Amino acid sequence: MLDSPRVVLLTACVLVALVALPTCRKRTPPVPPPSAGARLPTLTVSKDSPLLYTYVDGKGAFATTDKADEVPESARKLVRVVDPSKMAADGQDPTKVYVVDVGELLAAGQAEARPLSREAFETGALALLPPGESSLIAGPHGPALPDDVPGVDAGPGGPPVVILYGTPWCGACKAAKKYLAQKRIPYAYKDIEGDPAAARELQSKAARLGVPADRVPILDVRGRLLLGFDPTRLEAMLGDAT
Repeated sequence: MLDSPRVVLLTACVLVALVALPTCRKRTPPVPPPSAGARLPTLTVSKDSPLLYTYVDGKGAFATTDKADEVPESARKLVRVVDPSKMAADGQDPTKVYVVDVGELLAAGQAEARPLSREAFETGALALLPPGESSLIAGPHGPALPDDVPGVDAGPGGPPVVILYGTPWCGACKAAKKYLAQKRIPYAYKDIEGDPAAARELQSKAARLGVPADRVPILDVRGRLLLGFDPTRLEAMLGDAT
């Protein structure tokens, strides 16, 4: 009977039906892209919206106003904006903020606000100010100055408050060391000419935060970079870092 054409045909039909039946195993859902939901979108803001504007003043301190035209012209290129009625949009990630060109906002009536890390905003806003006392790395310089300024230890396991990137011939670097030592502010000094790793580290930080690294000293104050040495601005930055 197994060799009869009817049985063979019936068996073939059963096999085809079994193959055609859907399986009980669930399909693996597609893997979402790594950045899905992690990146804040750009926003269009209007000067008529009830916004708060945070900018940096000439002393390196950050101030806030609710009027766009009160932001000094020198600081308008990079200003943080917050809509108090939509705080959740800015507060989803405390490390991110929205920034806008206030000059463009005042001229056009509206502008695109883009997300930045908080460190990039503060570093970029400070970089818009005239640089403090500094020396161009590529420029001519004299002999190395004696380094007679002791550092201040951060203590066992404690990170430095300031990382000072400089060179042995830089007078402004020595002035920054002296200031930090007198104020008893724990700091680490890194010679970007004698230590290639320090130079690469500084270049990486500057590129990530969108500022040039063409001068010394550059001071890293817990993630924010200050180009050149300006005691007043450094003191303003240290106000919430010490």
